[in-house]
Amino acid sequence: MSDGRRGSVKQAENGTWFFAVDIDSTEFGPSGKPKRRQTRRRGFKTKREAQAELTRILTSIEKVEYVIPSRQTLREYLEATWLPAIEHTVKPSTFDSYKRNIRLHVSGRFIGSRQLQKLDGAQLNALYSLLLQGDDDHRKLSVKTVRYISQILHRACKDAMKWGALSHNPVERSDPPKPVASREMNVWTPAEARTFLASVADSRLYGAYQLLLYTGMRRGEMLGLRWSDIDLEANRLQIVRSYVATGAQRRGELAAEFSSPKTTKGRRHLALDVDTIAALRAHKARQNQDKLLLGEGYDDQGVVFAEADGRPIHPKTMSWYFVRDIAKADVPEIRLHDLRHTYATVSLNAGVHPRIVQERLGHASVAITLDVYSHVDMNMQAEAAARVATLLTGGPS
Repeated sequence: MSDGRRGSVKQAENGTWFFAVDIDSTEFGPSGKPKRRQTRRRGFKTKREAQAELTRILTSIEKVEYVIPSRQTLREYLEATWLPAIEHTVKPSTFDSYKRNIRLHVSGRFIGSRQLQKLDGAQLNALYSLLLQGDDDHRKLSVKTVRYISQILHRACKDAMKWGALSHNPVERSDPPKPVASREMNVWTPAEARTFLASVADSRLYGAYQLLLYTGMRRGEMLGLRWSDIDLEANRLQIVRSYVATGAQRRGELAAEFSSPKTTKGRRHLALDVDTIAALRAHKARQNQDKLLLGEGYDDQGVVFAEADGRPIHPKTMSWYFVRDIAKADVPEIRLHDLRHTYATVSLNAGVHPRIVQERLGHASVAITLDVYSHVDMNMQAEAAARVATLLTGGPS
């Protein structure tokens, strides 16, 4: 071969034929060049068969398609190779999610002990079935969660191909469960939203709730806001970071950290109405009173919505506050995230252009917005159909 790699065919004592070939390993020598290792294939009935397989392997090596045989298990690959390699490429919350799902639903299952290079679609399908059904030691998982685990494995195997550990992606030969129809979205009517805000008018979280309902911001985006991100004179704010829960809180510690938006659309500017500006000004005045009252005991981190002592509000705690406050109001029970859905639904029903709603929500495209809020989109289509019909039949314009 042109690079000095050689292979040879020989006959064994039992009359069968074998070959040996030198290949580059993943280890490097003092000179910086890959160390050579030798691999053998035995049991060929004829010399021609052995030579043909040797030629195939040498050709695949030349095309950088050869995969060095390895007994590494899926668990070893995921935990010792893949997770450490990709940690710096994803958000901390995403990495924590990958790590937790692998630990709970892959490594400890039968598939974790399977050799990575022998992983196939049938084994993956068996895993999906097991996760969906659950057993005495494991609760059954939703279709959405199982599909997410499949997506994690797909990326891990895709990276294994890129690093020369796999020749194909076995996840592409599996059949993860089909997505189920989304449950009906729970949102408030404008009247219910007003009722709730009136019930928390004296709460230190009133401004937070109004901001969520009037802008559709995500929980973490609202909790990550600093006063330096808000221009009270120009009636606008910018979203440049989020406050997200980390894995430590799942071990009994309420841990969280600030993180930049996952997408470029997530980093955005939002115009604010005069009522929301007034609520923010009132909130700032109340916060200044807290600072004066606590003095040096106030942990001023510049965040807009903080605990009484200045510390950022943990995302899980914020959701708990909402459950507590909603119980005091005469409104239907919804999740904190449903305030975002309420904003979008009210906006679209009010005739706000979907492109504007998309930009304010931080969706990657208007198609995502209309897909998520398809129930509103159908209302808009019905109204459009009625207007066009009126014009074509000669009705009033």
